[in-house]
Amino acid sequence: MADVQVYRAEGAAALRGHGLYDFTVTEWELPATYPPFAALLFVPLALLPAAGAKLAFLAGNLALLALLVHLSARLAGRSVTPPALAALTGAALWLEPVFQTMAFGQVNLALACLVLWDLGRPDGARGKGLAVGLAAGIKLTPAIFAVYLLLTGRPRAACAAFGGFCGTVLAGAFFLPGDSVVFWTDRLFETGRVGTAWIVDNQSVQGAVARVLHDADPGPLWMLPAAAVAGTGLWLGRRLCLRGGPPGGVGDPAWGVTCGGAARGDAWGLLCVALTALLVSPISWTHHWVWCVPLLALLWGRRVLCAAVAAVFAARTMWLVPRDGDLDLRGPWWVQPFTSPYVCLGLAILALLAVLARRRGVTTR
Repeated sequence: MADVQVYRAEGAAALRGHGLYDFTVTEWELPATYPPFAALLFVPLALLPAAGAKLAFLAGNLALLALLVHLSARLAGRSVTPPALAALTGAALWLEPVFQTMAFGQVNLALACLVLWDLGRPDGARGKGLAVGLAAGIKLTPAIFAVYLLLTGRPRAACAAFGGFCGTVLAGAFFLPGDSVVFWTDRLFETGRVGTAWIVDNQSVQGAVARVLHDADPGPLWMLPAAAVAGTGLWLGRRLCLRGGPPGGVGDPAWGVTCGGAARGDAWGLLCVALTALLVSPISWTHHWVWCVPLLALLWGRRVLCAAVAAVFAARTMWLVPRDGDLDLRGPWWVQPFTSPYVCLGLAILALLAVLARRRGVTTR
């Protein structure tokens, strides 16, 4: 649970007034990389012994995984009995992103639950979007869902997300003014602090391009395809949301989305945006891909496809290829799909949904 150690150190730095971005911990010399607001949430961890903090994270992440399974089923328009929820939660532990989240003691499950709960509520619900803003204040990438709300004609919820995010920035500035200045003017732009982009741990377009080109710093060669993926993914998310999902719409049991309310075309639009965020982020560690849980819930009606996607997330091929030293960066062409399985899968799903969306032949608003 290396990340729990980082979080405890962040909480201690916030509590004692030490520089939040001046230290590293663990044998891997991991620094603090989240906004100052996150450090405020980690203060209670600093008051616990290391073993107690790890136990709290383990129990909390197990509960959050069960909640994520429940929210994912609701997103797909399904109900889950308590025994089925327990079984599915246990099965989800075999998915590599979920297992790695548990092993590192990460916050990915909490962020996914915040976003799914918030966007799963009916449009017009009081404060809808606020939890998205809170998630973005902890870790910046969920901010893309505020853009999604705006693009799909929900400016009130988008403004709530923006307001929630601004609230986290102000809270960080009030309690940690010096660290806030450092983060928002300097550390925010130092993506290298997060980690080495070309290692197989990074399942983003940047990591895949770096490994394919054998270039540790591909520069525009990854930014151009990432920009194309970002534009396409947001356009596709909007299109699916407004048109009601793939052919057959939300009422098509074959796509696993069988009822109205929160489980409309918004479900597929939301997943498109989640995949887009994972692909275009400079670094998306394998444990960031916990969005595989709602993805599998939406694919449940297509059992063969669902099983194939689950196999990709359970196979752990990126850990089976030679990767000592800089071997991640020098792999032959045939090993590339095994070093970037989530990137390949994410791009394939976006491409499939784009083809299916075009077949609907309905004019977008």
